[in-house]
Amino acid sequence: MVADVPVEKVPAARRRGRRPPAFDWDGLRDDLRAAVPDATAALVVTGLIFWWLYSRIDSGVSATLVVMPFLADADAYWMYWLCQAFGWSGLLWAWATTMLGLVRSSAGSRVLRISAARVERWHRSTSLTTIALMFLHAVMFFAELVRGNENGLGWPGRVGTALVDTFVPGGYSSGTGRVAILLGLLALYLAIPFGLAFYLRARTGSRRWRALHRFVIVVYVLSVWHTLLYGTNVWFNGWPRTTLWALQLPVAVLLLVRLLAPARRAERLRASAPVGLPTVRRAAALVGAVVVIGALLVVIVSGRDGGRTPGVDGAGLTVMPWMVWTATGMLGVLVVLALYLVTRAERRAR
Repeated sequence: MVADVPVEKVPAARRRGRRPPAFDWDGLRDDLRAAVPDATAALVVTGLIFWWLYSRIDSGVSATLVVMPFLADADAYWMYWLCQAFGWSGLLWAWATTMLGLVRSSAGSRVLRISAARVERWHRSTSLTTIALMFLHAVMFFAELVRGNENGLGWPGRVGTALVDTFVPGGYSSGTGRVAILLGLLALYLAIPFGLAFYLRARTGSRRWRALHRFVIVVYVLSVWHTLLYGTNVWFNGWPRTTLWALQLPVAVLLLVRLLAPARRAERLRASAPVGLPTVRRAAALVGAVVVIGALLVVIVSGRDGGRTPGVDGAGLTVMPWMVWTATGMLGVLVVLALYLVTRAERRAR
């Protein structure tokens, strides 16, 4: 979640006359301090979302009650609603940091007349805040499971079961949550290496860091998918769900801009470029971005995406956990391949 075209920033340890360590702890501490105002704003937004969700449940107008009527007692399930509030604010911050990252890694910052350093600073702050919000979302879900779990095993059993259901990918084994929670956990666990790899660039080098960080868009896609499957108040087709889809349109458009006009000239696709793996990869990415934009427009105009309809029994899961695991394995192969290609290119350059 850190922009893949870094501002030439001297690591904090080097500024202080020391050899920089493998992990830039000083830089992370500086960014954490800079993220305090952003994180404070995120907590305020989370509180407002919690109040909104709580009041809708308390008044009985939330669509969630159609699917899970036992949640009607807002006071008893306040931790669940706080969990949902952290989830929604986390998705909002993920959207913001993804937009900032795409602006930073394209020519967009020059068009907006905002310095690249400022955009990247905002991007790093919102990235750290996003990871924290994702973690708090999971923690509150864990706390609610501990509170509501009556397995007769006492506190150790309740805590152990809740830990597996919340933090072990594939541990949650009932209903839509088999896929939804798996997607959310993969997003959380992938966000850490893809996002914090920025602070390892002294060891890995900028090229490997950029190659790894480009996969961070997968985290955002998994987060949106998780929300569409399990998010409060987007259970059914309607304006809340359509609005969530509409928010993805500027992300797709910025991704297309990023591919057409990247900040790094070496990444630009030219008609005279020789046909090779980089050219084919960029062309395929462009085609994919155009297809995504078209699909988003269809969903936004029609207001339907195949989601639930009130009063109609939903279809079974079309994506099973084994499919998610297979795709995750393929992602791992792509990450290793990208790092290998970068390493080979560096060796040839020498």
